[in-house]
Amino acid sequence: MEPVEEETKSGFLLRNLAKGLLWFAVIITVFILLEGYIQDNFMPHIARIHANPIIFYLVFSISEIVFGLVPPEFFMIVYVLNHVPVSEYIVNLVFLTIISYGAGVLGYYIGRNFSKTGFFIKINEQYLSAYQGQIRKYGGYLIFVGAVTPIPFSAMCMLAGSINFPLKSFLLISIARVLRFAAYGWMVWSFPNIFNG
Repeated sequence: MEPVEEETKSGFLLRNLAKGLLWFAVIITVFILLEGYIQDNFMPHIARIHANPIIFYLVFSISEIVFGLVPPEFFMIVYVLNHVPVSEYIVNLVFLTIISYGAGVLGYYIGRNFSKTGFFIKINEQYLSAYQGQIRKYGGYLIFVGAVTPIPFSAMCMLAGSINFPLKSFLLISIARVLRFAAYGWMVWSFPNIFNG
């Protein structure tokens, strides 16, 4: 039996980036194909969500803290469906980015300060154990992957804190979250117009 070749850090990064782009492509394709149907059938609900920014941002904050329950792109799509001006879209995208980055930093401190508690150990066993070995093996690469792909960013941040990953390096690598929101935000805004003419 031949030994299994161990994946390199760059291979791990490229594989997960490809998976992240594929996931985003699926979301944006479904949105483009169903935009007319959503406009016809769900706009009153979407308009109500958009009209309550406090609830909107609260739901987004909870989602980002609790392992990204809802992909951030869905929150971006709410603005596109409401046909807000580009300036309003950018301002709200900045708020979403700040909340997401802040949720990651909070996750880091939760992992760093509560990793020995029974509650955190239980969360670790149920939700984070799949990534436990990877954070030790890939370190900053896994944080970067969590920042730019659908892998739950907050979970990666908690794991980084639990192994006492250096804070300055963590904060620097996590800036990739800003790049993800900028790139995906631009695509969510632009692609429907490009493909729907």
